[in-house]
Amino acid sequence: MSSGKVLGVNFKQTRWMSFLFACTMAASVLTVLTGCAGVAPNAERKDIVTDSDEPDVRRRARIRLELAIGYFEQGQATIALDEIKQALTTDPTYGDAHNVRGLIYMRLNDPRMAEESFRRALVLKPRDPDTLHNLGWMQCQQARYAEAGKQFADALANPNYGGRSKTWMAQGLCQMRDGQAAQAEQSLLRSYELDAGNPITGYNLAKVLLDRGDLVRAQFYIRRINNGELANAESLWLGIKIERRLNNNEGAAQLASQLRKRFGQSRELAAFDRGAFDE
Repeated sequence: MSSGKVLGVNFKQTRWMSFLFACTMAASVLTVLTGCAGVAPNAERKDIVTDSDEPDVRRRARIRLELAIGYFEQGQATIALDEIKQALTTDPTYGDAHNVRGLIYMRLNDPRMAEESFRRALVLKPRDPDTLHNLGWMQCQQARYAEAGKQFADALANPNYGGRSKTWMAQGLCQMRDGQAAQAEQSLLRSYELDAGNPITGYNLAKVLLDRGDLVRAQFYIRRINNGELANAESLWLGIKIERRLNNNEGAAQLASQLRKRFGQSRELAAFDRGAFDE
């Protein structure tokens, strides 16, 4: 995350929230291959299982899975799905392949098949935290917030789970959507403690704090983003609104200058020019 890139997405040049789905999927895909939490750079990495005792059927299915993930990361979801189907034809009991199949169907906007895939993965790998996270995030997209919260809680209950920061973040975002501001703040704070460099967490934490009038703390979190390489039009615009609320006109003007210079065609600059500070 320190590079600002997930699946080749540069957060300096694009809208974070537009690629949040890609973030959560990238983290989970990487976990399948490496045990890495994706958006949590401090998570312990583990090598792919290539033990000589690995059954030949599983080895062939794993190779197909790796090919599928490669296509998936390149945005070729249909080809990735073909590879996953071949992996599962080879080894129908491969839980990781069912998990990635679910992610691919999410990308293809087929929630029914995605949920079927995640639930099959959980039959094969009961209480797998990455699959629980993925299922919870899918349910969140469908406004099934209570169900999503249960999946996130079950994932976080696993003491060996390396992707805790992404799940706390996802839970916080779902709680924001559900109007649970106080709970969202606590979840985002837990995520921030684990991965202070994640701009999605920092941005939304600042937004929650702004909405409830805790301006000084909101300023702290958004400044950490805007003073670094991950600043974008959204973070600068939020920073402007916070500085204005604090009557720091000089700070707001400096951020506005950056917004105009770096993101001259953004909707945030258009909102600034028409004075839409309360939209």
